Amino acid sequence: MTPVATTPAHSEPALPRESAGRADGAERSGGLLASMRIRKKLILLHTIFSLVLTGILLVALRPAIANVVSRAEMSQALHVLELSRADLEARSGEGAAIRSIDDGRIEFRSGSAEQLDLPAAIAEAARASPGTPVAVEVEVGRATAAMCVPSPDGADTLWVAAVSIPEARDAVRGLYVLVVLSMVAVYGLVALALEMFVLPTQVYAPIRALLRADAAVREGDRAEELIPDASMPADELGEIMRSRNESVVRLRTQEQRLGDALERLETVAADLKRKNHLLETARRNLEGADRLASLGMMSAGIAHELNTPLAVAKGLVEKLDTDPARGLSDAESQLLVRVVGRLERLSESLLDFARVREPGREPAGVRTIVGEAMQLVRLDRETDRGGVRLINDVPEDLTVACDADRMVQVFVNLVRNAVDALREGERAGGAVTVAGATTERDGASWASVTVTDTGPGIEPEMMSRLFEPFSSTRLDARGTGLGLAVAEGIVREHGGAIIASNRPDRSGAVFEVMLPVDGPEVGSTAGPAGPEGATDG
Repeated sequence: MTPVATTPAHSEPALPRESAGRADGAERSGGLLASMRIRKKLILLHTIFSLVLTGILLVALRPAIANVVSRAEMSQALHVLELSRADLEARSGEGAAIRSIDDGRIEFRSGSAEQLDLPAAIAEAARASPGTPVAVEVEVGRATAAMCVPSPDGADTLWVAAVSIPEARDAVRGLYVLVVLSMVAVYGLVALALEMFVLPTQVYAPIRALLRADAAVREGDRAEELIPDASMPADELGEIMRSRNESVVRLRTQEQRLGDALERLETVAADLKRKNHLLETARRNLEGADRLASLGMMSAGIAHELNTPLAVAKGLVEKLDTDPARGLSDAESQLLVRVVGRLERLSESLLDFARVREPGREPAGVRTIVGEAMQLVRLDRETDRGGVRLINDVPEDLTVACDADRMVQVFVNLVRNAVDALREGERAGGAVTVAGATTERDGASWASVTVTDTGPGIEPEMMSRLFEPFSSTRLDARGTGLGLAVAEGIVREHGGAIIASNRPDRSGAVFEVMLPVDGPEVGSTAGPAGPEGATDG
């Protein structure tokens, strides 16, 4: 029997579907109870508890109550036999078993022990005490007693009386029903009290408060995301709610700190952006100033370079203008030719320095390029008469993809620069050696060509502006101040670099030309970096 408790409608907590964390068709672990709502679980558990308790009580009471009824029936059977002894003695001599039934409650039988199915022990006990009733056993629905009654002829007769009390048994069944109804009533009262007074305030209300706070967290309602202290019970559920509140407060604190950090980061980023803009503006200004300074230095160098040959040419022209008939001597004519030639070389160097064009690239032997450059320097600088030796130690198999004509110009400037440095040294003669090899740098193959001389080396103050135009210390009839600047520009256009350094103890200068063997990659304008510095011829 399953009782149904009457509960107030408002006591059922409104549990949102998303809070239950359950989707249609979703599998749940834990059996039937895990998929049920809390109120249904409690009702089911109440019912099961009531049924089990009722069953236990019925099982426990039934033997005791049945024993009471059986004892009463046995007592009645013994009493009936004792009261009926005189009559039974008078009937004992009649022979056949006598049956006397009174409304189905009492049955008398007489006969031998075998005829009455009496145990031998009971029969012996009855014969040992004639006229005294002996309890036999409780049969189905009635109690049985036996008694040995002497007969007038001296023979003893066994009599058995079976007694049943229907009223007592009906009372027992009524008691069972009363116990069940009492249990149902008790369960109903307990369930009603729980649903009306205990669960709504101690379970359902805290759960509703918890669900409302969780919904507020999902919706971003900061004012409702904390559970009020008044809604927290003092049990384990209240501990869970307080722990949840502490977690939310800590989370909001961390969010606030993170927000403050992000704001500071945005402020720093904006400041960095502004400073980067200022730095970029300053860099552009510095580049403009550097270009103006370079232009000024170049202009000063050009003016300085042009002054001397122009002064000489002006003097000779004025002499012709003053006395055209006299003309110029052979020495003055040769001087005028040299001056004009120097002006031509200066003009060509300026054009080479200013010219920007993509070099052609074809595989070319470096030894052949260096040999052609040395031949041009021998004719220009008359190295044989100066005692300067030019040595070509570049391997025959060293080749690079380059513009051979422009690369000849590079080595002409480097070798000529080295020859001029040797002539300015304290020792006469000397040697300029050009060597080459292949090396691996940054996962690529590079051709390394070094131009080494035995001159005085590079002055330290010249290292920082070695490849600047007109940085030469020899602005004389031979130098233009643009040789190294032109060479560095050509090498850079080939994707390489020129590295300048001094030999140990400044026993000469070393210029290393680094060129990619297979030509530069797209967008590459410079090779591996290195120290810069040299003198310019």
